[in-house]
Amino acid sequence: MSVFDEKAARLARLFTAICVGKFDVVRELRRAAPEGEPDRAWREAVLQTHLFSGFPRLVQAYGVFEAEGGLGDPEPGEYDLDADTDARGAALFDAIYSSAAPKMRERLSSFRPDFATWLMEHAYGHVLSRPGLEPALRELLSVCVLAAMDQPAQFESHARGALRFGATQEDLLATLDIALELAPDAPYGRSRELVLGLT
Repeated sequence: MSVFDEKAARLARLFTAICVGKFDVVRELRRAAPEGEPDRAWREAVLQTHLFSGFPRLVQAYGVFEAEGGLGDPEPGEYDLDADTDARGAALFDAIYSSAAPKMRERLSSFRPDFATWLMEHAYGHVLSRPGLEPALRELLSVCVLAAMDQPAQFESHARGALRFGATQEDLLATLDIALELAPDAPYGRSRELVLGLT
């Protein structure tokens, strides 16, 4: 069953637009937000962008939202860091990479050990495993922007992660359509072939 509904498509468009620096699209999405949005899912998607495009674009995005009415009121405790973030992040990493998780940890540590620690604690513990956005949708957001940024190895890993969390091949193809819309010069044939080859 598909997890990629109209709201998911909006979030993928928002997420990717921030990451590729299309702030006119971000502004339009905020202005056209339906009743009840922006909400927690928007705030989580926006926060996640810095993992893919850095803090400068996240800061710029926050400036756009500030000028356009904000991102809605936080839920009670939304901004609190839980004590179990390390365990939660490690569990998410294992779920995304499955049997390849130990090899991925080893590879990340080979780059430099403190990078691997930071990635696990910050990216997976403090951001990606936060409540407020389902893991399948977080993975689809990642897939969308990785296609737009032409990062095939990471694209494939997160596409597999999305499938493990219940996304469908059709969901993955829908994210590619959004990536193509926002980054038309990226080579999509390879991403589409990867998706069609996944089981």
